[in-house]
Amino acid sequence: MFETLSDRLTSVFSSLRSKGRLSDADIDATCREIRIALLEADVALPVVKEFVARVKERARGVEVSQALNPAQQVVKIVNDELIEVLGGETRRLRHAKTPPTVIMLAGLQGSGKTTLAGKLAKWLRDQGHAPLLVACDLQRPNAVQQLSVMAERAGVAVYAPQPGNGVGDPVEVARDSVDHARRQQHDVVIVDTAGRLGIDQELMKQAADIRDAVTPDEILFVLDAMIGQDAVSTARAFMDGVGFDGVVLTKLDGDARGGAALSVRHITGRPIMFASTGEKLEDFDAFHPDRMAGRILDMGDILTLIEQAQKTFDEQEAAKMAGKLVSGDGFTLEDFLEQMMMVRRMGPIKNLLGMMPGMGQMRDQLNQVDDRDLDRIAAIIRSMTPGERQDPKVINGSRRARIAKGSGVTVTEVNNLVVRFFEAQKMMKRMTQGMGIPGMPGGRKQKAQKPKKGRRVSGDPRKAALGKAASEPSQDAPKLPKGLFGNLGGGQLPPGLELPPGFDPSKLKLPGQN
Repeated sequence: MFETLSDRLTSVFSSLRSKGRLSDADIDATCREIRIALLEADVALPVVKEFVARVKERARGVEVSQALNPAQQVVKIVNDELIEVLGGETRRLRHAKTPPTVIMLAGLQGSGKTTLAGKLAKWLRDQGHAPLLVACDLQRPNAVQQLSVMAERAGVAVYAPQPGNGVGDPVEVARDSVDHARRQQHDVVIVDTAGRLGIDQELMKQAADIRDAVTPDEILFVLDAMIGQDAVSTARAFMDGVGFDGVVLTKLDGDARGGAALSVRHITGRPIMFASTGEKLEDFDAFHPDRMAGRILDMGDILTLIEQAQKTFDEQEAAKMAGKLVSGDGFTLEDFLEQMMMVRRMGPIKNLLGMMPGMGQMRDQLNQVDDRDLDRIAAIIRSMTPGERQDPKVINGSRRARIAKGSGVTVTEVNNLVVRFFEAQKMMKRMTQGMGIPGMPGGRKQKAQKPKKGRRVSGDPRKAALGKAASEPSQDAPKLPKGLFGNLGGGQLPPGLELPPGFDPSKLKLPGQN
């Protein structure tokens, strides 16, 4: 969603990196480009004015003028201000002291409330809670059925005593759901309310009545991030009519400019708490302002990538695979398939690569990444026999033709997979052998250094005596005062530079002495 804004800001900062010092003109030009980038991203004008004013004030301060790299300091200032605009710190859900915790969802029709209710329920279930979904949207056709399907997919319970489609009292359903949750020992209640195509008094009154009936611990305003500046006016209307504690952004995977996300927190004063980035139940997580600012500035989001890997990868399987690689027992196609499926479960490859720093400059290449390529590779490997997966060397021409026919690909694709696997296997073998680097396990052994030979002694007794005298200074030789020539020779004169008997260096008249 923030691709346009990210590209524009990245180009602005790239022009600063060649400057060793920033003048007032450079700062004004940079702030002007930042203002244009934010306005093109559909950010509200009051937010743009305040943001640019703070950046300009800090850029002209001591932290930039005395910085070793002023361009990097300006990027840091913009990053800090973006984090502040997006909410500063991550806002967590408030849970009731006495269960159940009641969470009420509000928003316009089409913003994705019902789908979000299922995502939030699954997210809470994964954290050890027992959520209950409550169907209070009795106006929209098949809304109750949709929520029941979402609850089944999320693996949570649903409370839907009324059929909906214009039949039933949503306030009564909401009130009874809290008692039902206590009886069934659900610690979280998620109330899905009705929406409208626009703001009207009936919608506001119904939402306010549900609020008064259940006294929710959290009221979340579900906002479609693709509706642009209208998001700000809608948020203001709900703030005045019902009130809410936090914002949930949906459809962040769309191609809109994303200005609503940067505006709604500043306009309403309420933090963004969650973000939905896709249609799957797993495409949902808490909103982290610092990580979102890093994505906008093409700094990556390594922390989110690590968290997704921790959720997906099995620690025992990862330890088993690491032990196999270290021991050198061999990396088979079966192991390769398991690793590939783990990466596949983390989400679309394009999204994973997009979390790496600097990937914004390779957006064209990322757009060409197709997850179906991994599915074709998995189909090829699954068309092999267990023996062929363990030892691909046995795959001859007839076997490759059979595998290609079974997986629906060409023989060339099978050949390419086998060849690439052998190359990867060789690389891993080199890694387990230390890659030939001395000192690493399995690497080359360092040659034992021969002991240094002593100083050769001449066979002539006279030359031997002179050599010994040169290496061992006389004990009677006068010592140099420290500081005259440093501490050369421990304060002794080198051989051949002995001073005359009775010579006192302290009586020398050096230049500058009277």
